[in-house]
Amino acid sequence: MRVSVSKIDLSVSLCNIKLTNPTILASGILGTTKALLKRVAENGAGAVTIKSVSVEPREGHKNPTVITFEAGMLNAVGYSNPGVEAAAREFKDLQDVSVPVIASVIGTQKKDFVRVVEGFSKTKFSAIEIPLSCPHTPGFGLLAGQGTPKATFEITSAVRRLTKLPVFVKVSPNIPEICTIAKAAEDAGADAITAVNSMGPGMIINIEAQKPILSFKVGGISGDALRPVAVRCVYDLYKAIKIPIIGVGGISTGRHAIEMLMAGASAVEIGTGVYYRGVDVFRKVCGEMTVWMQENGIKNVKSIIGVAHD
Repeated sequence: MRVSVSKIDLSVSLCNIKLTNPTILASGILGTTKALLKRVAENGAGAVTIKSVSVEPREGHKNPTVITFEAGMLNAVGYSNPGVEAAAREFKDLQDVSVPVIASVIGTQKKDFVRVVEGFSKTKFSAIEIPLSCPHTPGFGLLAGQGTPKATFEITSAVRRLTKLPVFVKVSPNIPEICTIAKAAEDAGADAITAVNSMGPGMIINIEAQKPILSFKVGGISGDALRPVAVRCVYDLYKAIKIPIIGVGGISTGRHAIEMLMAGASAVEIGTGVYYRGVDVFRKVCGEMTVWMQENGIKNVKSIIGVAHD
């Protein structure tokens, strides 16, 4: 039974944050300035996430930092960012951005997360995402030992004590005990889990040059190659935790987004999809979701969350 397009509702509520649709700009893609966030919002995103910010400015890895391959993308940007003081100035006035804005906070140790959150205390973000799962930047994420239940609990607890904003913890697909990590974050007060970060690291070698293409040699794998792993992680997490899940990994079409919601995600982040389909990928994905829902007699996107478990 077809449903009138006008009756289809894509809106969702994520930790009491109202989104007109379930698509969110993932951290690291176009989130460096307020102007870029506005542009993404104007192209249909339900929310946007800034590029990850550390205490001090970071140059990141040298170019080349990104390379595409047959099944996705390999990247080792190295968390380049201007530092929390400059970022706080850049994002101090967000009223021009028409959708919720999520901060992404990184650190080499617990006190760094605290300092960045404190530095953003006067900035009107809607939530804070803390990636504890980067696979390719020394001193951060998995290379700083942050992908353990103990570290996850301690860092999440420290951030939780500092802010009343919803806290999202971004976890790695590399770790078999991903549900244990997510449960530690939930126990520490996290409001949602973002699943997943890039996997790997992986490597691509230029056989003519006889050396790895990326300057850092290895990088995180995203895009199509990551999507089935991300869907499985979301599916497992939905059964293991009670807090919402934000699904991310290889989403670039409406079908991909619906698949992730059916696995148990309450919203989806899009990153690599911006590269493949342009900044209006959010509008395209929502349009494709609407068509699919119309053709399948589904009025409300919330009704498909977790249905693959029935």
